[in-house]
Amino acid sequence: MAQVPQTFFDALAVRSWCGLALEALGRAREEIDAINVYPVADGDTGTNLYLTVESATAAVEAVFEGHQAGGDRRPTLADAVRAMAHGALIGARGNSGTILAQLLRGMAQELAGDEAPAHADGEGLRSALRHAADSARQAVAHPVEGTVLTVASAAADAAGRTEGDCGAVARAAHEGARAALAETPARLAVLQRAGVVDAGGRGLVAVLAALVETFTGEAPRGMPAVGGPWSGPVRTTGPVPHARVEEAGGLGECADGGAAPGAGPGGPAFEVIYLLEAGDAAVARLRNRLDALGDSLVVVGGDGLWNVHVHVDDAGAAVEAGVEAGRPYRIRITHFGAGDVHTTGAEPAAPGERAQRAVVAVVPGEGLAGLYAEAGATTVLARPGEPPASGELVQAVRRAHAREVVLLPNDADLRHTAAAAAEQVRAEGVRVALIPTRSAVQGIAALAVHEPERRFDEDVVSMTSAAGATRYAEVTVAERQSWTMAGICQAGDVLGLVDGDVAVIGQDLTATAEAVLDRMLAAGGELVTLVLGDDTPDSVAAHLETRVREGYLAVDTVVYHGGRQGALLLIGVE
Repeated sequence: MAQVPQTFFDALAVRSWCGLALEALGRAREEIDAINVYPVADGDTGTNLYLTVESATAAVEAVFEGHQAGGDRRPTLADAVRAMAHGALIGARGNSGTILAQLLRGMAQELAGDEAPAHADGEGLRSALRHAADSARQAVAHPVEGTVLTVASAAADAAGRTEGDCGAVARAAHEGARAALAETPARLAVLQRAGVVDAGGRGLVAVLAALVETFTGEAPRGMPAVGGPWSGPVRTTGPVPHARVEEAGGLGECADGGAAPGAGPGGPAFEVIYLLEAGDAAVARLRNRLDALGDSLVVVGGDGLWNVHVHVDDAGAAVEAGVEAGRPYRIRITHFGAGDVHTTGAEPAAPGERAQRAVVAVVPGEGLAGLYAEAGATTVLARPGEPPASGELVQAVRRAHAREVVLLPNDADLRHTAAAAAEQVRAEGVRVALIPTRSAVQGIAALAVHEPERRFDEDVVSMTSAAGATRYAEVTVAERQSWTMAGICQAGDVLGLVDGDVAVIGQDLTATAEAVLDRMLAAGGELVTLVLGDDTPDSVAAHLETRVREGYLAVDTVVYHGGRQGALLLIGVE
């Protein structure tokens, strides 16, 4: 269906491009996954690119919604491209997703400078594509040709040779990228042996096709199924087995654009990815240390926030290096061919063998992620203000590798996202039950009665009943003045929310938490669960435990440390 073309590159064009790119990657995801052999044949490049663009799209939509709520007509080009780049950065997945995030950041740097125009013309788009390609190449420790970096450079070169409006420049960039993609097997031996084009480059071609459609209203015709015609055969029979790529020419080729020794058989066993808050000097030292630890090193970002990606044998050392450099978070550690060992509680099943039943849960902090994992759940970590997308939940269900899955969103706002994920994996033959948990403490209650040996329906009913019988509350700090069910709160007030509504407004954390607990126990209860955030002193839990012991007979209390969970305190009463 033809789209209404955008004349200039403005905020509306950014919004349209993100939406079209997400649709294009959604259509091509499985095909791109199937040709993914480099640097690791883990069959997830298409999915990683999709999740990265999904995060960028959500960030742009949030900016538009914020301006509409504030009475503004629309955001500026600078607002939109900054949001796009930030969303891609925090949501970047895998090698290609990380590089795509840097490509988008490079464009944003060019289009959102101190003298940023209200909109960009063809010349501005040419400059943005050039800066994007150059900055992405600089972010990779050891660039290699025949990868997405080559495709990005070719797109920028072709755009630079073209005069005209944004539509003409976008079309030239897309054609240049397609031609370079078709040549990738001739430039990278591992692709030629596998009979495929570069998967990351194929994804970038899809993203550039969406850019053409944004400015012309028509998608480029003749898009190949898996990346473009070339002289050799193209693999179309399905995903490549999960295995390290064999060495080529005596030097292991690594990173979607990087090269370093050791990427062949026996190469690094883990992929480590995390967001990092750190200064430029600390990141420069981190690059050197990680480069010595492994390969496929890509560090993107700036202005104090970075996305770090590396393949190593010692995952702990890679994380420790991040701790020394600054504050790492949203840490993901993946063992190649064995699932995600950071977010998977149970030992992954052997390839091809499915467990009978699994639980997949969204959790708000690392401490709770560890608790859920100990109970055998596969977890998806949710940061404050960064809810997981449906694609991340789908990936978690796939990692769980089970015939039956119980899904715990643990957040009322995630119910529709979880429902969409459930529908998608049901189409893949997995039986999924969504329990509408609205808090992590309800999820804990559900997990406590989970029995995989029972019939699926009985287990789901029991878990749903336990979650529904658990009242939940949280204690947090107000960010701004607002009206609440308990009256007007001011920024800095301590708020106690019971079952999602503000019930107590106070000045002192301990006193407010005690008032919330008393309200909850007034209706009775047998067990109180307290989950402390990183910024909450242990003395708060000690005070509440004493209050329960002295004021409520036959009521037990358990305390957990949730980590950076957003709320100062979560409370559950069963």
